[in-house]
Amino acid sequence: MIVSASRRTDIPAFYSNWFFNRIKEGFVRVRNPMNIHQVSEIDLNPEVVDCIVFWTRNSKKMINQLDILNDYVYYFQYTITGFGRNLEPNVPPLDESIRNFKKLSDKIGPSGVIWRYDPIIITDKQNVDFHVDQFTNIADKLAGYTKRCVISFVDFYKKTVRNLENTNYKQFTQNDISEISMQISKIGNSHGMNIVSCAEEYDLAGFGIDPGKCIDDKIISEISGYSYDIGKDKNQRSDCGCVASIDIGAYNTCPHNCLYCYANYNQQKVFENYKYHDPNSTLLLGQLEPADKVTKRKVVSCKLMQEILFKNKSH
Repeated sequence: MIVSASRRTDIPAFYSNWFFNRIKEGFVRVRNPMNIHQVSEIDLNPEVVDCIVFWTRNSKKMINQLDILNDYVYYFQYTITGFGRNLEPNVPPLDESIRNFKKLSDKIGPSGVIWRYDPIIITDKQNVDFHVDQFTNIADKLAGYTKRCVISFVDFYKKTVRNLENTNYKQFTQNDISEISMQISKIGNSHGMNIVSCAEEYDLAGFGIDPGKCIDDKIISEISGYSYDIGKDKNQRSDCGCVASIDIGAYNTCPHNCLYCYANYNQQKVFENYKYHDPNSTLLLGQLEPADKVTKRKVVSCKLMQEILFKNKSH
């Protein structure tokens, strides 16, 4: 089993104490987003957790507690864009984000921290030249601290469009996509970074950008030394290449409140929800209610047995 922590919210930035409490107790409970009274109880024993994939913009609160995860395999998807307060009102300043990224990389190694420059969005303040300059600036500072960068172009879901209505955003032209992709690929390669795309409908292979897997069994194998039998995640978009995982987050709970984020559809709701967070609860928000039905989810390790046997014999 792979744990996603989390596509739905920034657990390292805002809920790290809760997460480590869940690790110490050995399980977590997660509400079904489509039916909040259906609650899954998920075993977090390292014998069944093949990997934890963290998604964050700020690792500062988590980095000093990572020793708690010594029995686990994990890596970070770390977003740094520096788009500004008009799009990212509560994200740490760019220089601070870069410092935290480097500290994390120094602690766990560059293979364990993947830079995300996504989603790319065009506005009257963030045009093509802005993205080329900004990507160059960040890549200069992260060179040697990561081996991979993930990009994507923003998807204009209804809730995203509603959040962006006052930003003067623009639809991409083919020239925009081509120019940004070509420049990012060239800059990334010159800094020792493999550029891949995330759930991208545009074919960027001609620019040297292949479709990536944010939750990637190959990366997990490189970190752990094991092989895994994990299929594609059927709960994600068709363009998503990720392998299957269980997400332990919740929507409308990320106080970064980036305007282009699909995981928040109501900024006021985010702050209301945050008041219900209890780091000692088994749930990210609130407590179990009388109407809740808790079901223990059956989870197993996806390690291939022959790899395990081989490693056992080698010790």
